Amino acid sequence: MAQILVTGGAGFLGSHLCERLLERGDHVICVDNYFSGRKENIDHLRDHKRFELIRHDIVHPLYVEAEQIYNLACPASPVAYQYNPIKTIKTSTVGMINVLGLARRCRARILHTSTSEVYGDPEVHPQKEDYWGHVNPLGPRSCYDEGKRVAESLCMNYHLAHGIPIRIVRIFNTYGPRMDPNDGRVVSNFIMQALRGESLTVYGHGKQTRSFCYVDDLVEGLIRMMDQNVDLGPINIGNPVENTMLELAEAVLELTGSKSAVKHDPLPKDDPQQRRPDITKAKAILKWEPKVPLKEGLAKTIEYYRRTQFG
Repeated sequence: MAQILVTGGAGFLGSHLCERLLERGDHVICVDNYFSGRKENIDHLRDHKRFELIRHDIVHPLYVEAEQIYNLACPASPVAYQYNPIKTIKTSTVGMINVLGLARRCRARILHTSTSEVYGDPEVHPQKEDYWGHVNPLGPRSCYDEGKRVAESLCMNYHLAHGIPIRIVRIFNTYGPRMDPNDGRVVSNFIMQALRGESLTVYGHGKQTRSFCYVDDLVEGLIRMMDQNVDLGPINIGNPVENTMLELAEAVLELTGSKSAVKHDPLPKDDPQQRRPDITKAKAILKWEPKVPLKEGLAKTIEYYRRTQFG
């Protein structure tokens, strides 16, 4: 049994991670300020004897004891991180420094969840970890993209200067139960629009691509990355199967049985045209690759929304 801190533990990914760590016998300290996390995501864990919940913003120092730290604290959807861009940047910089300082004091191993957004609108496809990216440092997405790039740099420099045992993963699009239905991400948007009988909003021509990883697969990748002793990262964690937005819309319409139409709106500024991870490192080092096919994961996610939003 390990004492594990999960920052952002009430979020979509964080709540699933907390659940998995408890299932394997760890003691979990969940920290969240509920900026984008939700209490409903962890209500079923609150009475667990090995679960602690602390309401706290990592922009302020945190004093707890932990052997491992998973740093997931940062709004991850465009709607959330653009709502207060300065807050987003502070979480990835000041907050990152505070969490790394805690790791140094506790001599804890820390896994930082970075993002495929560090690649920006990529000129290399698929994206490998040695690609430095194509990011607009002044655009509307820069608060998140550049914040995560700085956070990676902070992790590496704390490792070099103080010997902090770090792990860095770059997460690609992930979906599943407990996604906020109003977070503005394409999977939740399409499902909620289909269930409400509204037109599905496709931006631009709809031929831009993303790669969608089911949350259970993603959490398995995080745990394997934390527990291995071969590579500091970064390592891509995502699904290498590429889908266009129109293909995703068609799958959602089929699985929901919705008769909704598809409408096209202008493409947001700096929206990437292609996004697909090269997971060669994850396969070789972590012995990891996603298992859940898109339609199977979408069906589980649709059932969750039907039960929680319309039940």
